Amino acid sequence: MDKTRIRDRMVEHHVTRRGIRDPSVTEAMRTVPREKFVPPGSEECAYEDAPLPIGEGQTISQPFIVALMLEKANLDAGDTVLEVGTGSGYASALLSRIARHVYSIERHEGLALQAKERFEKLGYRNIDVRVGDGSKGWVEAAPFDAIIVSASAPEVPTALKEQLGFGGRLIIPVGRGEGQRLKRLTRTGDTTFEEEDLGGVIFVPLIGEDAWTATHPMYTATAPCLPGTVASEPSSPQDAQGGAWERNTSCPRCRKVCSIIVNFSKNSGLFNVFPGWFSRFF
Repeated sequence: MDKTRIRDRMVEHHVTRRGIRDPSVTEAMRTVPREKFVPPGSEECAYEDAPLPIGEGQTISQPFIVALMLEKANLDAGDTVLEVGTGSGYASALLSRIARHVYSIERHEGLALQAKERFEKLGYRNIDVRVGDGSKGWVEAAPFDAIIVSASAPEVPTALKEQLGFGGRLIIPVGRGEGQRLKRLTRTGDTTFEEEDLGGVIFVPLIGEDAWTATHPMYTATAPCLPGTVASEPSSPQDAQGGAWERNTSCPRCRKVCSIIVNFSKNSGLFNVFPGWFSRFF
């Protein structure tokens, strides 16, 4: 089934209406089939503006936050880009439609193999994937014009800063628990960086030698799924009960998946931290 119109609607409703203007980003999102990057049975949920569980305690990020990170990376067609946290492979696939070459690191071998298989089937041949500690980067392929980290670190790993080229941009969520902030670091010299705060987010933790340990409470939570990548935005707080989000989704499977996310979010306190984001669904 051709999902071109559904992708166009996703870009219009969840991306451009929220301020994403980079044509290379929006065109990539209109081209890459997001439904190919979600688990079997969840394809109808792929174009909802919500994170979805993909196994190994990881998520595929909501479309808006992926678009935001790509736009803030200021990508050019000739760039070499590193993604830390391959996950489903969706963000790396988008990057591959914009940049010259993408290197992608994933801690979980199963997810890395699935992503590689998806890239091969879709003919995305400018992506290299390997299993490893993302907090250490990919020194053999450095320097990078941009680095995008799809998991939250307690602080910016030194290795990633060192692997940026001059003028390179590093997009990374930093912080503990509910206090995470999305940061952009631009390398301005051998040891100097310009840092910008892009707003509040919730990401799964980056596990590695220079990040969190595998015993991080977010990582080891026993809830049905971990918090996905969630961007906050100004809105009036509301009493989030969960019903409207589930009613507003377009299919029974989506309602089931959203119900899982809703239940976890209630238990974890995310409704109180980011009422603006959740209020869009209630």
